Amino acid sequence: MKNVVLILLSVVLFSCGPKSGEQEEQTKQSKENWYKGNLHTHSLWSDGDDYPEMIMDWYKSNGYHFVSLTDHNVFQEGIKWSKVTKSPMRKKAFDRYLEKFGKDWVVTREDTAGIEVRLITLEEYRIFFEEWGKFTILKGEEISSSFDGKPLHVNATNINTLIPEQHGNSVVEVLQNVIDEVLKQRDSLGQLMFPHINHPNFRNAITIEDMQQLTGERFFEVYNGHPAVKNYGEEGRAGMEEYWDQINLSYIKNNKPLMWGIATDDSHNYHMTGVEFSNAGRGWVMVNAGMLYSDSLILAMERGDFYASTGVSIQNYNSDGNGISFDVIEEEGVKFVVQFLGIRKNGNQTETFSEIRGNSASYKFTGDELFVRARVISNKLQVNPFQTGDYEMAWTQPVIPGSKKE
Repeated sequence: MKNVVLILLSVVLFSCGPKSGEQEEQTKQSKENWYKGNLHTHSLWSDGDDYPEMIMDWYKSNGYHFVSLTDHNVFQEGIKWSKVTKSPMRKKAFDRYLEKFGKDWVVTREDTAGIEVRLITLEEYRIFFEEWGKFTILKGEEISSSFDGKPLHVNATNINTLIPEQHGNSVVEVLQNVIDEVLKQRDSLGQLMFPHINHPNFRNAITIEDMQQLTGERFFEVYNGHPAVKNYGEEGRAGMEEYWDQINLSYIKNNKPLMWGIATDDSHNYHMTGVEFSNAGRGWVMVNAGMLYSDSLILAMERGDFYASTGVSIQNYNSDGNGISFDVIEEEGVKFVVQFLGIRKNGNQTETFSEIRGNSASYKFTGDELFVRARVISNKLQVNPFQTGDYEMAWTQPVIPGSKKE
């Protein structure tokens, strides 16, 4: 009964938010209103190793404003029991969970095989974390399909109905089928949501050529915190920034909207840390939205009003059609290099157009660039990095000269 009352209260509180039209107008009015979020996270509902409430508590306590829990081909709905195995790590996880939320909240059952815990659903636990203007949860799923043994994973953000694994006769066909299903649901429900392509280099599953053939996809992970995803590529395999630029080279030539780059944790491991584990806190997006509300966040991201980060923060971003300018937020003892990169109109490879050392960066378009984006590199080592020796970084979204972003 207690949980039912909390759920009803949650529905009342969050049904009072603004409608899509109001939200869009409020978003346009905002100039500097950054929200930190992670759109790729796992729990015991699939292959993560902690309870969803513990995960949400970590993100909220560590300064995030929004999170999407994206377990593989499942929502946090219905009845599911998780066994407390004899593993010391799993026993410790259960003890911490019980201590944090108490026996009145943690539902268990026990037999000769041991203890099982009922996993709490999203609608049950969200009331404990969501605060208007401070923290919100976006319903998500990692739609996990495959072709010829290759894992083809696409996240869906703010989705309403579960989308099952998709099939097809090629990597491109499978991915396109997933994208189409998400967009079909968006259109049929009139609810803002979007797909994003996860970790293309995970098991070398998705090539640049595959990505170039997609239609309707606006987002992919330029950075993913999982140790197996090869963000920087390897011999004979491009890194994610090369993917990004080559995709946009093709998209512009074929009159497709630009592809935006996001950073995510893809967190699975919450009790052991190190480069061999997939930990929380490695990559995120900073979204400049009117309000902390699903429609506002999605509208802002679809406009490209966000940047990806592993630690660097920026402010005063502006692109007026003639150039790009922004400030890197200062940190004592930390130095920054800002690189403006892109591809020229008659080129086919990424170039560094300008490099600036310091906190204030600007670049004036010369007229021969196809698109320009910025990468910020600090001299501060990232805490618990994807790869040993990584420095904190940030990536702004590409801009086509002449297009105005305010």
